[in-house]
Amino acid sequence: MARFNVRARKAQPTSPVTTTGRVLRTHQGGRGHERDARSELFLLALANFVSQQTFYEDGAARDDRFAKLVRELAVSDPDWTASLLGWLRGEGNLRTAAIVGAAEYVHARLAAGATGGPSNRQVVDSVLRRPDEPGELLGYWTATYGRNIPKPVKRGVADAVRRLYHAKSLLKYDTASKGYRFGDILNLVHAAPDPAKPWQGDLFQYALDRRHHPDTAVVPGSLPLLAAHRDLMELRPAKRRKVVTGAGGAQRLAEAGMTWEALAGWLQGPMDKAAWEAVIPSMGAMALVRNLRNFDEAGVCDEVAAQVAAKISDPAEVARSRQFPFRYLAAYQHAPSLRWAYPLERALGHSLANVPALPGRTLVLVDRSGSMFYSRLSERSELNRADAAAVFGTALALRAADADLVEFGSTSKEITFRKGESVLKILERFGDLGGTDTTEAVRRHYRGHDRVLLVTDEQYAFSRHGGPTDQVPAHVPVYTWNLAGYRAGHGPSGTANRHTFGGLSDAAFRMVPLLEAADDTKWPWAA
Repeated sequence: MARFNVRARKAQPTSPVTTTGRVLRTHQGGRGHERDARSELFLLALANFVSQQTFYEDGAARDDRFAKLVRELAVSDPDWTASLLGWLRGEGNLRTAAIVGAAEYVHARLAAGATGGPSNRQVVDSVLRRPDEPGELLGYWTATYGRNIPKPVKRGVADAVRRLYHAKSLLKYDTASKGYRFGDILNLVHAAPDPAKPWQGDLFQYALDRRHHPDTAVVPGSLPLLAAHRDLMELRPAKRRKVVTGAGGAQRLAEAGMTWEALAGWLQGPMDKAAWEAVIPSMGAMALVRNLRNFDEAGVCDEVAAQVAAKISDPAEVARSRQFPFRYLAAYQHAPSLRWAYPLERALGHSLANVPALPGRTLVLVDRSGSMFYSRLSERSELNRADAAAVFGTALALRAADADLVEFGSTSKEITFRKGESVLKILERFGDLGGTDTTEAVRRHYRGHDRVLLVTDEQYAFSRHGGPTDQVPAHVPVYTWNLAGYRAGHGPSGTANRHTFGGLSDAAFRMVPLLEAADDTKWPWAA
């Protein structure tokens, strides 16, 4: 009699975040599941904004755990670790974790005398994507390991400098507040100009001159943006306001690389309506989203506001800005004018373009317990994990063919919504539900669904009924989206219809349809 080679038998796909089988305890005392080192680092890296306090771990403890895992895997599995770091800074869009990870990777490899695998130079270069990041990496290295900087670090930084340094980046990032100015970095790493950029030699020399001889530094003729900026800076304060209010003011500011941050200081006065309207045309989408409140307070006219709305909601601009979806929620919460609601709604939708339209019946459970509210996403953000979880859970429910959307904490309740309804309006129905009883939420709301998705920090309290994933029949997939990166998970993962993802972008959801098609999934950079 056939036992295995039968038509009805369905393959059990695997996913990369796996548990070891060892039992731990969650911070709340629930039965936890240990993840292997790669899985633990992956989830922690996606959730750790470095030095940020969380409800259950202080920033230093999380940073130490992150660095220890990187150092361990840099030696034992350099190819995987280097790929993770490059992906974090690229598609993952997490700069600080990637930079810290690269420094720890190199230090561990050098200390162990390790050979083979991606070069230390390549790893350093791979995580530096913005012109201020060479200085960030050098600042972290010297603060952590002293001023003796090894050659692979210098060479990796030099490679990045050739890619990243241009006239506008010099104006934006080479400021007196930085510990490492552009000239300091060039002195340290001895970066040679890129032969394909004939102007870069003059730029490097000017960066050195303005760092060490600012009173006599001369702007070279090969850098017209810097020359235009110099001409603006030499204007007397009384004439500067006329540039802003005069014909062609916006174009002149753009041609001189004047940022909105620098404009207020240059004007030596308030950023009023005229100032904002002059600089808005040259602002990027991210800067526009962050300043919507300022535009309203200054009284920016409807015509310019329409230009802002069009830019921040343009799909190409959303993709280019690489903002996380929760940024649009934060802007919506803090912008006083209703004229931004629709463009922010559209932008949020574009940023969630990868959320799949799941068939059948789906149960989406969103963690709104106290620990999710306590932890802000970063020190510069007022948004917390609870709101980030609500964004993604709502988007999943709206995209699914038939979904029940539930918030849970010490209690739970269903969130009502209609197809096509505004994500931002649905989010207003979520509340703060205190403690954590994930198991009871699953028991209460699972009613024969085809799949269950949990958006949570996984720190459920002890339950006599077992863990949250135990409440769902073994043949039904349960997907956990971890937003915190704590060590212990609330259920097994990697096989047998139990899978864990992580992070604050929608990229992880690409794996759900693959798993349901009985395809094994790989790490995001290997997919």
